[in-house]
Amino acid sequence: MSGQDWSLRLARKDDADFMPDIERAAGALFQNVDGLADLAGTQTLPVERLHRLIRKGHSLVAHSGERMIGFIVTEPFRRELHIWEIDVHPGFQEQGVGAGLLRACMIDARNSGFAALTLTTFRDVPWNGPFYERRGFEEVTALDAHPRLANELALEADHGLPIERRCAMIHFLE
Repeated sequence: MSGQDWSLRLARKDDADFMPDIERAAGALFQNVDGLADLAGTQTLPVERLHRLIRKGHSLVAHSGERMIGFIVTEPFRRELHIWEIDVHPGFQEQGVGAGLLRACMIDARNSGFAALTLTTFRDVPWNGPFYERRGFEEVTALDAHPRLANELALEADHGLPIERRCAMIHFLE
């Protein structure tokens, strides 16, 4: 990864204090997405929950110098590692940081014995569904076979996200 102005490392507890600002800044991009301006990107993960996820050992941060510029937070569910959030500060997007975080997460998950990565996302927002598809994720269409993901989508609908635009995705590692 030479030639880049950023680096990745395992997240530490203190990193949680900086994550909501990055999540909020990245979420502001939804203000320009038709139909999502007041729905998406307005809430951030609570710092206490970030602490809990970081303690599980599979969350990563990206830094440029001393500044955190992006992160991915995950949680193990049996043999699947679920991505709860991945964000890159808008000033550092389009530089491969998000793809680097995701690639490092895939390597960590594979090395840790997980069978797959999962997530829920907007299927039609360019930096959501299409971004993950280009990296080997596929939409889960048989949600009855994935009750955890079906439940997550139902909870998102209960919180006002448009269910017709949401999807669950999986990337098999084996």
